[in-house]
Amino acid sequence: MVEAYQRRSALAHFGLSAQATRSDPAHAGVVVSEIAHRAIINIRGATIAAAVKTATGVDLPMVANTVAMAGDVRILWLGPDEWWVVAPDQQRADLIDRLRRAFEGQHAAVTDVSESRTVIALSGPSARDVLARGVSLDLHPRAFGPGQCAQTGMSKANVLLHQVDDRPGYEIYILKSFADYLWRWIGLVAEDFGLAVTAD
Repeated sequence: MVEAYQRRSALAHFGLSAQATRSDPAHAGVVVSEIAHRAIINIRGATIAAAVKTATGVDLPMVANTVAMAGDVRILWLGPDEWWVVAPDQQRADLIDRLRRAFEGQHAAVTDVSESRTVIALSGPSARDVLARGVSLDLHPRAFGPGQCAQTGMSKANVLLHQVDDRPGYEIYILKSFADYLWRWIGLVAEDFGLAVTAD
């Protein structure tokens, strides 16, 4: 794990706090920000639902491309035997410990992947229009709505897309090595709709 004093947001070089002071989210079609240093814990196993519920308080989502949550903890479905447990960074160590203890004696795995990714939050009345220029998913509300997630390509970058609400608001999980590229791409596309940056 990276020492706290060495941690740096994947998009820190853009000076997002300074950009936020010059933005007007109330009149923007698209609002974008980075959610840095989120706990992302990959869990795998075939019969782990009860153990996950014990460790996190969240029911394991069993339907493809859905998200379950309780409080600050979310579980995102990635595959038939794979999920991400997502939470605020300060809960990371405790969640990992509880999951590992709950999985003892089972054929299951807990892997901390937090440092590999950052999250770009995208919201506003034109957020869906921006996404539609980069992903091949059907984003119409009847096909993809709050509480759903999907692994997909976004302008040639692999992402996990989670719709968090019907504003619409989305969270885009992206490898840190691709975050600069995707942030710039979103900025270019969102200019057509009016862009505002907020600081998390």
